[in-house]
Amino acid sequence: MDFIIKPDTQWNQTKTGCLVVPVMDQQGLSEPLKLLDETLSGLISRLNKAGDIDKSNGQCTLLHCPESAPFSRLLLVGAGKEMNRAGFLKFTDAYLKQLKQIPAANVAVVLSELQVANAAEAQLVQLSCKLAEANSYQYDETLSKKAKAGKLKKLTLICEKSNSANKDAAAQGKAMAQGINTARHLGNLPGNICTPSYLARQAEKLAKNYTSISTKVLDEAQLKKLKMNAMLSVTAGTEQPAKFIIMEYKGGKSDDKPYVLVGKGVTFDSGGISLKPGAKMDEMKFDMCGAASVFGTLTAVAELGLKLNIVGVIGAVENLPSGKATKPGDVITSMSGQTIEVLNTDAEGRLVLCDALTYVERFKPKAVVDIATLTGACVVALGTHASGLYSNNDTLSQQLREAGESTYDRAWPMPLWEEYDQQLKSPFADMGNIGGPEGGSVTAACFLARFTKKYDWAHLDIAGAAWNSGANKGATGRPVSLLTQYLINQQ
Repeated sequence: MDFIIKPDTQWNQTKTGCLVVPVMDQQGLSEPLKLLDETLSGLISRLNKAGDIDKSNGQCTLLHCPESAPFSRLLLVGAGKEMNRAGFLKFTDAYLKQLKQIPAANVAVVLSELQVANAAEAQLVQLSCKLAEANSYQYDETLSKKAKAGKLKKLTLICEKSNSANKDAAAQGKAMAQGINTARHLGNLPGNICTPSYLARQAEKLAKNYTSISTKVLDEAQLKKLKMNAMLSVTAGTEQPAKFIIMEYKGGKSDDKPYVLVGKGVTFDSGGISLKPGAKMDEMKFDMCGAASVFGTLTAVAELGLKLNIVGVIGAVENLPSGKATKPGDVITSMSGQTIEVLNTDAEGRLVLCDALTYVERFKPKAVVDIATLTGACVVALGTHASGLYSNNDTLSQQLREAGESTYDRAWPMPLWEEYDQQLKSPFADMGNIGGPEGGSVTAACFLARFTKKYDWAHLDIAGAAWNSGANKGATGRPVSLLTQYLINQQ
């Protein structure tokens, strides 16, 4: 989709297939709507007097305009009495859904008439472009009937200013959405297609698509030489070979320290010997959404050409039970040399991540962020609205939180207190892989923290944010926009 930024001079004369105009909930018509009313020979004032325009947020009124009007259709969208960022998302979602029902390839949206609390115009532009581009995604890879391409090809945003900040924001929003849709598609693929080997091939394909990215894939023999026994313990019960994927994006100077993203890539998680209940086990194909977000973020970064060095690392495994599977009570030695008593084979993501977090020490990173659908406990704590955010560095934590607020892909800081870490004690190893029923998301993060002493690190537990259940089941592509904004801010 093409995005155009235009100033709001004479926006009521915009030539387009559909003009989208916000309508605030107030007495009478605003001055801009009065101008528009003149263009339509008093039609809007007549409808408003009759009570036919619902001004509550997200309510749409579609009008077909006379041939004398420069726009074929007018879509009036209620904006309520006042608007915050959540309200803006509701407003934008509403008109995008309505536009899917309209055969208009060229649409203009009047953003300059909106006042959104604590949001600059450039942020509204970025959110608008991100949502519009992401809205074009339709999954059909395993459907016999393929989805029809959307009709909307060009979206013009009419702003107070047509400046470089707004144009940059439009490019950022589009790139974020491309990354989001990449992550969503990988997450939505079934486990019999999206295997560890499939993810490795997608990483090689990414390097072919972008010359700024190079990819290396390590097989199980190489992992054994590296003594990545924690990761290999997860894959012991399956016939699918593990893959360790390293994608390097070179956009900065050769001696710039890289930012490292580490993604949990469990392409299907049965729980292993600690078998999960059957209900909703199909959703465990989404257990690689952390890895998918790394793919998505690197896609967005490469599209934008950020002047940074970034490394994306993915531990890709499948967790199934068999006679060869790791058993509860087994003790393994991680790449770091620390020993782990596996008390629950369904706490497998941290075993993959701990070896990956040790591996990335070799890059001497500026900062490391791991992303994982790690614990159901995080869903209990924060629901689906926010990712859990843990860090050993307050500045890094604040930077990630601010990036999440800016993009409305939010994360909430959680503790890493010594009292929680003590729950990992084991009489048979340096630590257990679970810390008991209390504070499960926190103790999982404390486990990871033991492998991140040599650099600034943050952990995003995205178990609640990574996918939707129910009628709208599917991957969300979070937290691609948070991560992309964080990296944009580091330039």
